[in-house]
Amino acid sequence: MTDVEISRVGTEVVDRLEPLWLALHEHHQKVAPPAAYQPREQSWAARRTAYLSWMTSPDSFILIAEREQELIGYAMVHVGDGPDDTWVTGDKIAELETISVAPAMRGQGIGTLLLDRVDAELAAAGIDDLFIAALQGNDAAIRLYQRRGLRPVMIHLARFGADGKARRRAGSHSARGRRRARAGCVRPGRRRDRRRAARGPGAHSANARRPGSPRAARARG
Repeated sequence: MTDVEISRVGTEVVDRLEPLWLALHEHHQKVAPPAAYQPREQSWAARRTAYLSWMTSPDSFILIAEREQELIGYAMVHVGDGPDDTWVTGDKIAELETISVAPAMRGQGIGTLLLDRVDAELAAAGIDDLFIAALQGNDAAIRLYQRRGLRPVMIHLARFGADGKARRRAGSHSARGRRRARAGCVRPGRRRDRRRAARGPGAHSANARRPGSPRAARARG
């Protein structure tokens, strides 16, 4: 797409990235397994803080894709020190922390243009090692990365406390509902029979046994 301009930028553009990050956050919730996801405001606040922190590394960079000065995509690459403690790597290791394309522009090659430029920037810096994390269920992104020569090397498993709290709340609501359902299954006549049985024979109500009550007076009269 010759009308798309890819530029390397710094932290001065971070606040412009918010809409594209939130679009990606919503996409993740659609394709990834059910979980307790951060609200939009908290999600962006945390991501913004992470971007500013990653950009303190002198080799980290942000790429933006623009068409007619409209921001339509970006990539955030964090470069940290190597070598890795598990795999043989160089002294610098890059990780693609985010790549996001505006929903209306997806499927038009913008992501590929950004990834091409990421590879070019890393090659110019002499960095050969690149990690990319992808959410489970984000199959289209995973296929794109695999076509570019990346392969799965690690699986992240997670246990979120928020999920456990949600299950406990759901279980509590369900238990209360079952108790209410069981209580509602007792027919009114059967409830009266149970109350009469608890009072003993001939006891139709508490008032009938109190001499000063209106019902007791009528019974005596």
